[in-house]
Amino acid sequence: MKIRRPRRPRQFRLADTAQQIVGGFLLAGPFVVTEEVWDLAGNMNVLQGIGTVVLVFGIGYAALYKADTSRDADVEQEVGGVPLRFISLMGVSFGSVTLLALLLGAPETFLGSDKSATGILLTTFKAVSVGSVFSVVGAATADSIFSK
Repeated sequence: MKIRRPRRPRQFRLADTAQQIVGGFLLAGPFVVTEEVWDLAGNMNVLQGIGTVVLVFGIGYAALYKADTSRDADVEQEVGGVPLRFISLMGVSFGSVTLLALLLGAPETFLGSDKSATGILLTTFKAVSVGSVFSVVGAATADSIFSK
């Protein structure tokens, strides 16, 4: 019988977040500036927006811990029981899309002044959730490729 020593938590470094940022921005950019994404977001209801956010979380977790079998969420550094790498991935995925949308003036460009402030905020939330589906794939892929 072979006795296994428990694995030590893998150190999460600033370089890991930098890799996620590169991948997240790479795939977020084209979707932030696409009118179709903003039209789609405008026609989505709130539940669809929330469902898209849940999808991003699912894709992110699966990409980090199910597709990459060298990682184990149970031995990663944690914050409040959640792996730090996963927290970083979600921050990068949603943050990169939000930052690009605001820096490039996408809400003003695609929504104009036709909507109320609440409507603009809600549509922007839904557009960010759509863009984050793609951003999380890029961020998780970059993290997996360059973290070996």
